[in-house]
Amino acid sequence: MTGIVGGWGRSAEGRTVIIGCFYFVCAVFFLAGAALAQQDSASSPSQQPGIQDNSFLVEEAYNQNYGVVQHISGFARLWNSKDWAYTFTQEWPIPGDARHQLSFTLPFVHAGALQNSGMGIGDVFLHYRYQLVGDGNANVAFAPRLSLILPTGSVADGRGAGGLGVQTSLPVSLVLSKNLVSHWNAGATVVPHAQGASGDRASATGYNLGQSFIWLTNPRFNVMLETVFTNSQFVVAPDKTEWSRSLFLSPGIRWAYNFKNGLQIVPGIGVPIGVGPSSGEKGVFLYLSFEHPFRKLPGK
Repeated sequence: MTGIVGGWGRSAEGRTVIIGCFYFVCAVFFLAGAALAQQDSASSPSQQPGIQDNSFLVEEAYNQNYGVVQHISGFARLWNSKDWAYTFTQEWPIPGDARHQLSFTLPFVHAGALQNSGMGIGDVFLHYRYQLVGDGNANVAFAPRLSLILPTGSVADGRGAGGLGVQTSLPVSLVLSKNLVSHWNAGATVVPHAQGASGDRASATGYNLGQSFIWLTNPRFNVMLETVFTNSQFVVAPDKTEWSRSLFLSPGIRWAYNFKNGLQIVPGIGVPIGVGPSSGEKGVFLYLSFEHPFRKLPGK
């Protein structure tokens, strides 16, 4: 399937077909979500758990609730660069104190600039996040994160930094009104002994900024607008690096299906659009989350 999509993406006609199919899928998803929203409007909102911690590109500041685990899949495909990535993240609250959360992110990456590199595992992230301020019921929430980056990705194939690294993130979530929530991110990454494609090593750093607005049109249907900026160094010679910047706006939608056993399934779709240093780039982002209790919850 990936080979077919990659082949079509190399011609103008192929890109037109893909983009047309993509917008058709968007329309179908939007109509399905709108129907879901209309169905919910006829039922009691208190009986329908809403969507909360399911942002796409911008990190929200809500840790997992006590006894609830979340499995998150994301797939991103950029048309011009032909880069694509699939990530799987699993988030667990620490038993006895949900202010502490452990998680990991397992990526599979293809670098479009290296056509014969194929697909493979990227650098694995191990995360710890602490709910310092607020929670999912507060108007203001702050949950700083510290991550360890394991050099599991191939540098030669464009999938990894080539060295052990650390990343920090400072996500803040604000409830602006009854139907509008915003998330704000600032983060930094350091890889002290990063490696370039030629084998040279240098210290590489980077930083990222993110911001989103989430319109709660219904507890189970959201319209989203996310903005993400990254500025990262890559190794070009011994002890020498250069900067690479990217800036994307990504409108999207997401909706939820709730089940009596506590399972919530949230699919979603976003359309990253490059601006500024990424002008002309465009892509698609597909999202799927499964959230469910893994132990008996209080009062259940």
